Amino acid sequence: MTFKIGIVAASSRFSRESADRLSGFMAERYPAGEVAAVFHEASFLTHGHFAGDDASRARAFVDFANDPRIDAIWFARGGYGACRIAETVVGALKPEARKKRYLGYSDAGSILAALYKAGFAHVAHGPMASDINRRTGPETVQRSIDWLVKGGAKGIEPSLAADPRPAVAFNLTIIDQLVGTAIEPDLTGHVLMLEEVSEAAYRIDRMMFHLTGQASIRRVAGIRLGRVSDITPNDPDFGMTPEEIVRYWCARSGIPYLGPADIGHDGDNKVVPFGPR
Repeated sequence: MTFKIGIVAASSRFSRESADRLSGFMAERYPAGEVAAVFHEASFLTHGHFAGDDASRARAFVDFANDPRIDAIWFARGGYGACRIAETVVGALKPEARKKRYLGYSDAGSILAALYKAGFAHVAHGPMASDINRRTGPETVQRSIDWLVKGGAKGIEPSLAADPRPAVAFNLTIIDQLVGTAIEPDLTGHVLMLEEVSEAAYRIDRMMFHLTGQASIRRVAGIRLGRVSDITPNDPDFGMTPEEIVRYWCARSGIPYLGPADIGHDGDNKVVPFGPR
């Protein structure tokens, strides 16, 4: 019996070339067809910046999530756009959708947050289908496939093994934007892992000011910092590293800083299942 992973694009455009590359990998890795990637045709639509308009992206996600023939949902890629459909899709999901695992990161965090708030038990941060294009592509996507199929501990962010507290992981921009909205989950007592890419240091500082200033975020168990990559230049130099910035705002807000997390916009990005261990 084939385990079918449904791939949907909830954000930016997704290419058929990426899909073909992943399909080739799946055929080589699972020649007997025991695991298969199934792409929703709407994933290849284009509407300006997006992979189809909001209605098309929402409909594709709901189609696969509610389809009993699909065993798990994997986000195609990030970019921007998931926040525009997050409330809509969660409100349209049927009981069948709650049985599935959902995996993505970056912009997909908006829908992951909405699912987690709605009580979905199998939600995780981790590499997406488009990560097949990275230098470490096969190894990176296999990490996610293993979790989608088995939900096992292989490829899980290592600090989770020694910490029984519930955890979540988000791109800093995404969690900063969704606090105070209808899709913000209750993160009381959670370890909050953060990562970022392509932002100037002063923007990271400004987002940490806003994020740690929220009463809801001050109830987390602590913050871990993943990799902050491709920091855009600033003149004059900001003068603080990302870790120094996060430590500063944690100290200001009374949130414990717990150290590093093995997550980021790269091929080493690990899986972080949301909630208790």
